[in-house]
Amino acid sequence: MKLNPKLLENIRQVTPYTPGEQPQHKVMKLNTNENPYPPAPGVQRVFEQLDANRLRLYPDPTSQNLIEALAKTYQVSKEQVFVGVGSDDILALCFLTFFNSKKPILFPNITYSFYKVWAELYNIPYCCPSLQADFSLNPADYTQENGGIIFPNPNAPTGVYECLERIEEIVQANPDVVVIVDEAYVDFAGKNQVSAISLVDKYDNLMVVQTFSKSRSMAGTRIGYAISNPTLIGFLNDVKESFNSYTMNLPSLLCGVAALQEEAYFKEQIEKIITTREWTKEELDKLGFEFPNSRGNFIFARHPNFAGRELFQKLREKQIYVRHWDKEEIKDYLRITIGTQEEMEIFVATLKEIIQS
Repeated sequence: MKLNPKLLENIRQVTPYTPGEQPQHKVMKLNTNENPYPPAPGVQRVFEQLDANRLRLYPDPTSQNLIEALAKTYQVSKEQVFVGVGSDDILALCFLTFFNSKKPILFPNITYSFYKVWAELYNIPYCCPSLQADFSLNPADYTQENGGIIFPNPNAPTGVYECLERIEEIVQANPDVVVIVDEAYVDFAGKNQVSAISLVDKYDNLMVVQTFSKSRSMAGTRIGYAISNPTLIGFLNDVKESFNSYTMNLPSLLCGVAALQEEAYFKEQIEKIITTREWTKEELDKLGFEFPNSRGNFIFARHPNFAGRELFQKLREKQIYVRHWDKEEIKDYLRITIGTQEEMEIFVATLKEIIQS
């Protein structure tokens, strides 16, 4: 139906975020950065022991048990923790809460594409400084006048990790605005790479956001969390309570606590993914691929002799799904999620077959 143009004038219209494809048939799914291993055993026990009668009641609107478990895990006060329905929910609330200046917010030109969607949804002006040739941030680009800053670390889709000193340089240079570090993939960065959570007590303008979706194998439960100072967390809670008091469902709250109680299992799965990632890098290098040094659970790679879409389509024909964007700067790159060692061996063998055919 064609709507009245006058009617359309008062309707918000945006270009939505496009998530990775979720095929309904059996494929090798390396396109959405999901963890190939199951959640901690305690999470399974939650479902086995859950009394369905509890579902007729509203969940705890304050999510206290989960917040207390997160505070204990990260050695912060519970007043410094906020939880939400995945990190996307939290980031959307952060845009709404902290980015209200008429000055543009800053985020990289190659990064998580939802940032642009939220900025346009909330009518927030934005500017996207270009990454450097090696896909790293240039802190000098984030000293210009702005209304706030957000970037992932490691970055998505590039996988590049920025050292804590570089992050601190950006936070220090912007004391009058909130700087959000989106750490969805930080657990894969390696033992010597440190989360920006270590800086939240030092800077009152820093907010760090993480998720259970990747490293804790719980994308289906939708659990995200933010850590900052109590004042910023308080503002975030006020906006959340003005929007929806009951954001977290009961099974997710129970599963989140259970997952945090099994740290040894968590670390074991992380090490398996890191080991497979490094093996895959070596194999891709042998095949002539070029890629930045990823510290996520994925690799962002291109082959000088093949267009990105061509490789994407040929892999898809083999029932192997990876992620590809038609954006000019990255159109020849594929983002490849790290699966199990067996899956990555099949993936590399398939690539070799495609390249040599």
